Amino acid sequence: MNLPPLIQSFVLHFGEMGSRWGINRTVGQIYALLYVSPEPLCADQIVEGLGISRSNVSMGLRELQAWNLVILRHIPGDRRDFFIAPDDIWQILRTLAEERKKREVDPTLSVLRELLMQQPGSEEERYAQSRLMEMNGLIEQLTNWYDDVKRLDTERLATLLSLGSKVTRLLDAKDRIVSLGRKRRGDGQP
Repeated sequence: MNLPPLIQSFVLHFGEMGSRWGINRTVGQIYALLYVSPEPLCADQIVEGLGISRSNVSMGLRELQAWNLVILRHIPGDRRDFFIAPDDIWQILRTLAEERKKREVDPTLSVLRELLMQQPGSEEERYAQSRLMEMNGLIEQLTNWYDDVKRLDTERLATLLSLGSKVTRLLDAKDRIVSLGRKRRGDGQP
């Protein structure tokens, strides 16, 4: 690699993490390089920086475009394609979550729904369907939660994330309020 030490360390690490996330190591490295680059990069600059083949860069850029994680830019007077990573880290998070949902969660829900619509042919299949129903219910609940959360503006989402375990205190307070309301109704009060 032909990169400054700090950037090289980040790019190498991101490549390794990418392979654990289910993407090609090179794709992770390309993304990392674009993410820390102050200016758009063309394929030749990526080849030079990472020391990988032009075809590897082209395939990696296509994959990143399919994930909506890079933006194609044109520079006046230059016929080459240049690429950048989005600036807004929250938008990157939203894009990753949405793309993973489309590729992983939605197909799983489709299969679960199809399997739950089938008539079980044995006690073993009835048991399996009951387990699949539990899984489907949880994934549906998470999907509904995700759909609500993705509509939050960035400031509210950041606030929600910063709450962390404080959310449990909020839920405990809600439970106390509901409990008081039930006691009042039990006493004949509205």
